[in-house]
Amino acid sequence: MPKLLVIVESPAKAKTIKKFLGKDFDIRASVGHVRDLPTKGLGVDIQNNFKPEYVTIRGKEKIIKELRDAARTADRVLLATDPDREGEAIAWHVASQLDKNGKTIARVLFHEITPQAVQTAIQQSRPIDMMKVNAQQARRVMDRIVGYQVSPFLWKTLAGGLSAGRVQSVALRLISEREEEIIRFVAEEYWTVTARVKGAQGEPFEVRLVRTGDEKTHIPDEKTARALVDDIRPRPFVVDTVKTKEMQRHPQPPFITSTLQQDAARRLRFTTQKTMMVAQQLYEGLELGPEGSIGLITYMRTDSTRVADEAVDSARTYIAQEYGADFVPPKPRRFKTKEGAQDAHEAIRPTSAFRTPQDVKTYLTPDQFRLYELVWRRFVASQMKSAVFDVTTVDVNAGPHVFRATGSTPRFAGFLTVYGETADEDGENEENGLLPPLAEGERLALKDLVPKQHFTQPPPRYTEATLVKELEARRIGRPSTYAQIISTLRMRKYVTIKRGRFSPSDLGNAVNHILVAAFPNLFDVEFTARMEDELDRIETGDLDWVGTLTAFYQPFNERLQEVNAQRSSLKQSLTEMTDETCEKCGKPLITRWGRNGRFLACSGYPGCRNTRPLETGDPEVQQTHEQCDKCGTPMVVKKGRFGTFLACSAYPTCQRTRPVSLGIACPETGCGGYLTRRRSQRGRTFYGCSKYPTCKFVVWDTPVAVACPSCTSPIMVEKTDKPGAAGLQCPRCHHRMPHPHPPTEHPEHATSEPQPV
Repeated sequence: MPKLLVIVESPAKAKTIKKFLGKDFDIRASVGHVRDLPTKGLGVDIQNNFKPEYVTIRGKEKIIKELRDAARTADRVLLATDPDREGEAIAWHVASQLDKNGKTIARVLFHEITPQAVQTAIQQSRPIDMMKVNAQQARRVMDRIVGYQVSPFLWKTLAGGLSAGRVQSVALRLISEREEEIIRFVAEEYWTVTARVKGAQGEPFEVRLVRTGDEKTHIPDEKTARALVDDIRPRPFVVDTVKTKEMQRHPQPPFITSTLQQDAARRLRFTTQKTMMVAQQLYEGLELGPEGSIGLITYMRTDSTRVADEAVDSARTYIAQEYGADFVPPKPRRFKTKEGAQDAHEAIRPTSAFRTPQDVKTYLTPDQFRLYELVWRRFVASQMKSAVFDVTTVDVNAGPHVFRATGSTPRFAGFLTVYGETADEDGENEENGLLPPLAEGERLALKDLVPKQHFTQPPPRYTEATLVKELEARRIGRPSTYAQIISTLRMRKYVTIKRGRFSPSDLGNAVNHILVAAFPNLFDVEFTARMEDELDRIETGDLDWVGTLTAFYQPFNERLQEVNAQRSSLKQSLTEMTDETCEKCGKPLITRWGRNGRFLACSGYPGCRNTRPLETGDPEVQQTHEQCDKCGTPMVVKKGRFGTFLACSAYPTCQRTRPVSLGIACPETGCGGYLTRRRSQRGRTFYGCSKYPTCKFVVWDTPVAVACPSCTSPIMVEKTDKPGAAGLQCPRCHHRMPHPHPPTEHPEHATSEPQPV
């Protein structure tokens, strides 16, 4: 009979830990949260010190019963949920559902899933940290109050089904304000002058004009540039100075959550959500053949660059053995953790530096391997010597005009042997080319002299990497929440993504406009950062969580009452008059907002309820080769309140509409219809036949025009397995196979619409 029950969150983690512990241990999984605020209603008794009204999560009744039964037969219970605020709260909720009967219920923290780490953690059990629980409760209650009281305000002001989040809305504000900066930006012209010259040795190289006399070069227009070129061309080019100095480039610290998300986005093109999902798999443990199941990295939700001494020693030993003693610095590197970090966990690192990516590659999926390799290389490089370069700067005189060129020569690769650097998101950090041997006073031959026009550029739109960096720099949310923030913005269609960069959608701009106008303080960057600090201070015991919520709620509630009385004027600020008239009553049409964006509506509402999709004016998108089956007129793609559809171009004379085709024929024999994307009454996307209700074929997963190799089905549907790999499944015989062209994002997050046939 088991004497000790260990409860973790994940079945995968339970499977790994079970192999480390003996027969006296029973390992069970809570499968995440078991209790939470109710899905309907506020679930917070504001008048009773913000008491949360927790309920058992639907479907978790069986798991709770199994945990209770296991706890009754155990002498001791250890709660080993994730080592963070969320995990502490889950442990507290699980403990509240167990029958204690005088037995000890303690908390253990697994920072890494290895035999030694697990055994050590079990010996260092402690009580549940109620300060962490209260910090998590405060965040949960605050977010619930904002979400459940501001979202209805959005529904009544803008459109139903929208959501507002305390942190998500601030991230949307950053994206919207960056777009406004870009729109307001006025490009300024400037010119540069570059000379191509050649010395006595080596190949020609380029030098750029940097100053004339003591004045820094500024060339505003072509006339000035041409005058400079005419003045410079006849002059001799003579080397004035050649300066060479040593430059060191130091390795970066091992990953924390935010930097892992940034580098995975830049180097691997992973979304933040994918990064955290794969990192969770690496942390919880994977089967490694003879070695068994073991965790490959330490806990991946951390803001500390601290590393355990034994891990540092192991890395230094590996570096000396693999690369030589010359690559090991005299002293171990210690990295300073940023101010304000919780410093509860180590940095993200491999559980063993000697477990190289190539050693485990055959046991990992491609995504798992790539992320593990990234973590391993970053950590090993962080304990290597700095890279050394010789940087040469050459100034060349052409009369009073000074040209300059800079080149670098690597002397010692150091950490770059393991973790080479890449250009950043906007093309910076590019390496300079080599320069030929040059001597001061040497005359150079002028090969070419080129003036070139440039324009100043607006600030770039955010990528996932740069948005995460901005959120972290401004202390908006916690790194562990960034993936959910970005995922929510995409799912709600508040943003669009083009070439990997975020732009606010029309809907996102409207939501941001309303929220900032109505709650300028609540969705202010500095206010949000200050609230994060207060949540941290609750965890350390410096603030009381009920008092913090009281101080937050009183001004929030007062402002909510004020803006509810101003809904009409706020809604009016988004309404625009048009030159079009209503074909039913002749009154002017106005633009209004719905869940799927703007549409035209009669200004005579509610007397006249006529509406019409708002034309985009893009004929390449609108036109199709379809013909109306009623009048024979070409059909066009229009966007209405419930998405895109095909409509007769002879509207309003002919009002025939049809769903947009996915380009896949209905698989039902003799049907003759085609598959379309549809939405259920609860807002969930599904796919059905265009001939509904005559044909009732329907699937919930995205259909693909790939024939099943096991039966006669002409289509399969996309499925994602537990490790996150994309695959296909037959809707008839359920045969599974790998996806020949895996999707780059979840279908519900796709930014493009189905195309008409």
